[in-house]
Amino acid sequence: MQLADFDYDLPPELIAQTPLPDRDRCRLLVLHRQSGTVEHHRFDDLPGLLRPGDVLVMNDSRVLPARLFGQKPTGGRVEILLTRRQRPDAWLALVRPGLRPGQGIRFAEDLVATVEEVREDGQRLLRFDRSGADLDAAIHRIGTMPIPPYIREPLADPSAYQTVYAREEGSVAAPTAGLHFTPTLLDRLAGAGIELVFLTLHVGPGTFRPVKTPDPSQHHLDAEWYRLGPEAADRINRARDEGRRIIAVGTTVVRTLESLADDRGHVAPNEGETALFILPGHVFRCVDAMITNFHLPRSTLIMLVAAFAGRERILAAYREAIALRYRFYSFGDAMLIED
Repeated sequence: MQLADFDYDLPPELIAQTPLPDRDRCRLLVLHRQSGTVEHHRFDDLPGLLRPGDVLVMNDSRVLPARLFGQKPTGGRVEILLTRRQRPDAWLALVRPGLRPGQGIRFAEDLVATVEEVREDGQRLLRFDRSGADLDAAIHRIGTMPIPPYIREPLADPSAYQTVYAREEGSVAAPTAGLHFTPTLLDRLAGAGIELVFLTLHVGPGTFRPVKTPDPSQHHLDAEWYRLGPEAADRINRARDEGRRIIAVGTTVVRTLESLADDRGHVAPNEGETALFILPGHVFRCVDAMITNFHLPRSTLIMLVAAFAGRERILAAYREAIALRYRFYSFGDAMLIED
């Protein structure tokens, strides 16, 4: 297995720059992973494509306005991306340009941070002069949404980069498979007998870090924090026992469930971190189907969907999507991968 095995050519104009006005009107490619058969639908066809009793598991993490701009004492501009809270007054962050311990950053007249520590991975631990809710309010006042670098258009409405069911704040990127759902579609799914279950995984920057090793198995994912509550775990396990399908909405849900699943496909309620890197050869124990977007070439995300459906079938489906001018990446169209 080589990194080049997960490459494909994408015309730049197929990278979606803006979301559709109606989230659920995007296109939906259905890939049957056993046969390789492909069908073409619209996302709001989903209630008729799924089966009564199916369980949709969704990530309700909310994106933090995590990109902040400040100044060094010398006047130089500093850009930071908050990645994970460490204390009420401290965050880990990516800082550009890199600063040394003891150096300060002024974001506003009433918000200053000092570099406390430089971690092995290059992240800085920043101690702010505010704490708790006061710090949260300041971040929301001056922070901006950290949209991916391949989106060049300004984001007119920050809520377009949040799922409609986002709750707990902590992600630096949206769990984008969930962006296609609307309240109306969720109601239609429930009315069709589809069970909706939520977990939380806060998406960190490591998920999108490029794979640079020729052998992908030598790449290491950064750990990301998750929580699966007791009620959600019970509902998933009951569905497994009854032979109903567990359908993950997005790769973050896949990684969380597969991190927790035992040999029977049961999951235990838990809270912690996962650095699970799913590559071809992974034996899926809990997830029966998944909804996902179209991912970047050579990324850990395309490797995960290739592990689920087979590399050749995924690449063939991507070629067909490109030929039919599907929209790709965060604001693009979607896939349903099932048997």
